[in-house]
Formats: sequence, structure tokens, C-alpha cells
Amino acid sequence: MTEDSQRNFRSVYYEKVGFRGVEEKKSLEILLKDDRLGILPPHHESHAQVMMYRKEQYCDVLHALEVVRFVSDATPQVEVYLRMYQLESGKLPRSPSFPLEPEDEVFLAIAKAVEEMVEDGVDCYWIIRSFVNQLNNKYRESLPQLPKAFEQYLNLEDSRLLSHLKTCSALSRLPYDLWFKRCFAGCLPESSLQRVWDKVISGSCKILVFVAVEILLTFKIKVMALNSAEKITKFLENIPQDSSDAIVSKAIDLWHKHCGTPVHSA
Repeated sequence: MTEDSQRNFRSVYYEKVGFRGVEEKKSLEILLKDDRLGILPPHHESHAQVMMYRKEQYCDVLHALEVVRFVSDATPQVEVYLRMYQLESGKLPRSPSFPLEPEDEVFLAIAKAVEEMVEDGVDCYWIIRSFVNQLNNKYRESLPQLPKAFEQYLNLEDSRLLSHLKTCSALSRLPYDLWFKRCFAGCLPESSLQRVWDKVISGSCKILVFVAVEILLTFKIKVMALNSAEKITKFLENIPQDSSDAIVSKAIDLWHKHCGTPVHSA
């Protein structure tokens, strides 16, 4: 049995006997061990050599940006990561003064979140790079469908709450980019965010839908008391942090409720 299948088997087993989350791997650990995202090969004896190559590539790209004066010692680290990613993907603008594209803002939000989790700059960049690539490639067609899925599952859980959002013309103005493009980076604290990203990295972006639904259910009384789309959106963009862990736990329960016990369900 492969390491991946063993992990999935154990995860399902623990959940069936009531210990959901016991075998959850932190997203960063999965990123560094699994070969699906292209960070490291499956053979652990090759890891040291591959990491050396990754570090050399990191230094080469950084040096190139310094030569063309796109970055300097004063450049914020997350912006350095962005410029490196742009250079490697052939999207570096003509000047660093050019305004950022929406996809750049998404990258920076994710980079800031990862930077809080990882100390080493080289590891941090490769994790950001691989996570963003997964969102842009594997989930490219799935992510735009998530707002509709959100509406569907919220209707199943609380049709009255959904009706209130429609009455206030708020449904189309909810912070979908924050939820589904940035994967809650900048919305949830690190510990909660890692648990959500665990699921995204291991193959299911639909967990994002259930986190969004659970946020609405958790703050139903507050949302129902707000009578404008602007007020509802502003509140949802800055939810209280002290409920985050409970929200994620309940979201995972919802995910299992509606999707069974998915291992890799997009």
C-alpha cells in the first residue's frame, strides 16, 4: 500500500470511529512530502539534492530581479515572491510601478498567509508557487462554480437566510474573491487556515464552499439584522477571529454531511 493510500485509509478509519482530524496532516507538511504539486520527488533520498536545486533556482531568479532593479533590499518579501513568480511564468510587467492585476493581489494575499507559517524563504516561495499553480491549473474550472454551489448548499441548510441575502441584493456582492480565489487568506487566522488548506491541497476545493456556508450560519443573527448588501459584505469581510476554529470544524462536518467522506473530491 502506498504512503498516500495509507494516509487516506487511516483518515477515513479514524473519522468513522469518531476521531475526525486525528490524522490530518498540516498543509505545509503535505506540500513538502507529496510529489503531486511538483515540489519534491516521491523518493526521499533525492530530497536533499532537489532542495539544493530549488535553492539555486531561487537565488538565480532573485539575482536576475536585482540586476534589472525590480527588487531591492527594501522590497517587502511577499512582493519579492510575486516578482519571482511573474518572472518564472513570463508575466513580469515592464516596470515595477505598473498597477497590480487582480491575480497579483490574490498571490500577495496567499503569500502573506504562507509567510506567517514558514520561516525559510526558499521553502516559503516554493510552497506559495505550487499552491497558486494548483489553484490556477487544477481548480481553474472548479473555482468559478463555487458561488453557485454556495447558494445551493446555503439553501439546503437555511433557506430563510438565503432569502434575506436575496432580498438585500447581497447574494451577488458577497466576498467570493476572498473566500474562493484567496482561499480565505486574510480572513481566517493561521491555525484555521491550515486546516482548510489541508483539504484544498489534498484534492477538494469544495471545502471552501462549506466554510463560507458555515460562516453565514454561525453569524446568522448578525447577518439577518443587517439590511443592506454593503453592510453584510463589510461584516463578512471582517468576521470575528475567535470563532474561526469552530467554524472550520463545523464546515468539515457539513462537507462530510453533503459529500460523504471524500478523499479527493473537487
